[in-house]
Amino acid sequence: MKEIDDLNLPDDLKYTEDHEWAKSEGDLVTVGLNDYAQDQLGEIVFVEVPEVGDTFSQGDEFGSVESVKAVSEMYIPISGEVVEVNEGLEDAPELVNQECYGGGWVIKVKPDDPLEMDKLLDKAAYLDMLKG
Repeated sequence: MKEIDDLNLPDDLKYTEDHEWAKSEGDLVTVGLNDYAQDQLGEIVFVEVPEVGDTFSQGDEFGSVESVKAVSEMYIPISGEVVEVNEGLEDAPELVNQECYGGGWVIKVKPDDPLEMDKLLDKAAYLDMLKG
């Protein structure tokens, strides 16, 4: 397990207390599990994702991830409609471990209210939460 200071937490992302990350890209928000989550879970063997067209409110459970250690729910950081799922995770769930901010993203969402991003944690606030 990584020490908190060794975690890869990019400055341009927002984070949730449930260890997801969110990145605004144009009119969409890309969502995935952050480095802390994938490190704590260990080897990921299955990722359950929603269907394109599913809608969620901020904080709703939208899927789950199974590792050799546990099954954990994923919670959506922003309300909206799922417009894309990472189908590559079906055959290669380990992408979440290998590149959680790259090929290991989970869903893309068209947000109902982009201002909800302002309610998420920045890197400093997320690190404070982990240390607290």
